Amino acid sequence: MNNWFQRLGLGLKKSSAKISSGLSEILFSQKLSLENLEELEDVLISTDMGVNASAKIIKEFSTRRFEKNIDEKLIRRFLAEEIEKILSPCQKEIHLDTNHPEVILLIGVNGAGKTTTIGKLAAKYKDRQISCIAGDTFRAAAVEQLKIWGERSKIRVYSGAPRCDAASLCFEGLTEALKHRDDIVLIDTAGRLQNKTDLMDELKKIVRVIKKVIPEAPQHIWLCLDATSGQNALDQVKTFNTALNINGLIINKLDGSSKGGILVAVAEETKLPILYVGVGESIEDLNVFNAAEYSRSLLDIS
Repeated sequence: MNNWFQRLGLGLKKSSAKISSGLSEILFSQKLSLENLEELEDVLISTDMGVNASAKIIKEFSTRRFEKNIDEKLIRRFLAEEIEKILSPCQKEIHLDTNHPEVILLIGVNGAGKTTTIGKLAAKYKDRQISCIAGDTFRAAAVEQLKIWGERSKIRVYSGAPRCDAASLCFEGLTEALKHRDDIVLIDTAGRLQNKTDLMDELKKIVRVIKKVIPEAPQHIWLCLDATSGQNALDQVKTFNTALNINGLIINKLDGSSKGGILVAVAEETKLPILYVGVGESIEDLNVFNAAEYSRSLLDIS
């Protein structure tokens, strides 16, 4: 078993325990049958898989032929297979071109882990020439945090005065990136509530300014989500995507959540690429999303 699979399994322990506990309760006094599959659907919904995804899984699950003494492990395996079918279309290979600066804009609400994610991504891409732009100008702590990540990975961090205009800062930072012939530019942004029109308009302004420097940028607009926010994360995806056409999702804080099913809900409802999942604060705790690994970990299958 590889190290990442172990960390992912530990991160999803709260969610897998909730499913196992629910299954055990169902099977304690009765055999699994078409009649009590509704109870199993409720167990899935409790991990924030959402009504649509849970109903779809149970519908497919009900078409299988079961032996009378089917055990819990086999049920978990069947469930993992159905969950993987929903997640697989969202597993996308990440391609970063190096013929010109690839601009990755990280967006999301407050507390979604954007700044930490940028530090982890910078460490992952350190074989390329990278710079970061500290676009969360409202939080001095975010700028300092990004500078620390930059020092660790020996990556240039472009920052400005506190509360300076983020769009102007991006213009200057990208101009510097072109001078240095950077391969990748990672841009942090201030957290914003998805229901605040003025804040979303600021993000659109940042995108317009980026295009003035590099017309084809940002090639990547990645939304960071906090798994502990459950179904609210799904609302965030829909609102941000309407405003900015997101082309990648990063799900953080799975280690602190019993709502690991939220990825299934997001996959079923949005079909957007899930690029990375995070289960902790260290660099090693962010990894490329793999549908089969995630499904098995969610159902606690070694």
